[in-house]
Amino acid sequence: MTTRPAPWPGDPLGATGRIPPGVPDAPADADGDVVLRLDAAVGAVDAPDVVFALSRHGRRTVRCGGSAPPPPVARHELRYEMGSASKTFTGLLLAHLTQAGRLSAGEPATALLDPARPAGPHPVTLAHLITHTSGLPGLPADFFVRALPTWRTNPYARYPAERVIDSFLRHRRRRRPGTRWHYSNFGVAVLGHALAAATATPWEELLTGQVLRPLRLSGTALCPGGPGTDAVGHLRDGTTPTPALSVGGFQAAGAVRATPHDLLTFLEAHLDPSGRPLADALRAVRRPVLRRGLGHRHVHTMAWFQHPTEHGPMYFHGGATLGQQAFLGFRPDTGTALAAMCTRRFRARDTFVPTAYALLAEA
Repeated sequence: MTTRPAPWPGDPLGATGRIPPGVPDAPADADGDVVLRLDAAVGAVDAPDVVFALSRHGRRTVRCGGSAPPPPVARHELRYEMGSASKTFTGLLLAHLTQAGRLSAGEPATALLDPARPAGPHPVTLAHLITHTSGLPGLPADFFVRALPTWRTNPYARYPAERVIDSFLRHRRRRRPGTRWHYSNFGVAVLGHALAAATATPWEELLTGQVLRPLRLSGTALCPGGPGTDAVGHLRDGTTPTPALSVGGFQAAGAVRATPHDLLTFLEAHLDPSGRPLADALRAVRRPVLRRGLGHRHVHTMAWFQHPTEHGPMYFHGGATLGQQAFLGFRPDTGTALAAMCTRRFRARDTFVPTAYALLAEA
């Protein structure tokens, strides 16, 4: 009888998973200051549509603006493309499936995607894929050739799930998995297909049933909606609209689109998992599992980048598509969650990410 690997391979840096004690309620006069700070953040971003949504101790404040006239549907009611911030949903799903005992993050991805193929002595595991230590490149080698005809409209649409899986199974590794960190949309896309294979459930159904529905994220989806449902992105010039994102076989790496209030609900669940669905998984994705860089300054969890602040860690992840940007983050020490979106592709000296990061770091 074979022994299944531990749910998460290795010691997660000695983390206990305990949630810090609660922080005091926000002062009664805090709302006015929050509004001023959010309005300043909105004004600092040059994009047709800008939304900054902040939750502090459960109090929500959402401020909107932009260089374009207000759309027919209010900006805060639209869904925005998360791009790579979708990986926080994928990480939470992996944590939930491991905490529930349905699979192990130490399982080889090859064994799930092609059971007849030998995994080899040093296989790429699910843990490697979610932590960007698989040794896979950012995108498959033939991605750019296939995407070139639609590079300015929908480059991912021409690379379906079957090709993602085949590219992974044919990939020749140059480094042993786990020895080098390299951010990889390819790797997280493969993870999504491995989880779907392990559970015999299509990706959209799997994420919806295991994460979106339990957390009551009814304003979150994995494919474009009709007119008046989704925000319209724009190229770097801020005026040329982009089509709704189609991610092909990269769903786990970037398919999520959501409303600002749904994103706050998602982040608030991370701030205080107690008594919520997926509580164990929400705690698990706050535990550091990887350190890298000079002096091991860069810390990662299964789903988030983690940076220190004066009073405790802050967790965040950004994302960008052809015409939109997103930033998600939360700070347990101050009870703060932030979701920021804009409808313009990033460009040189772009202010969106620095503005959102500073707002969360100073919250």
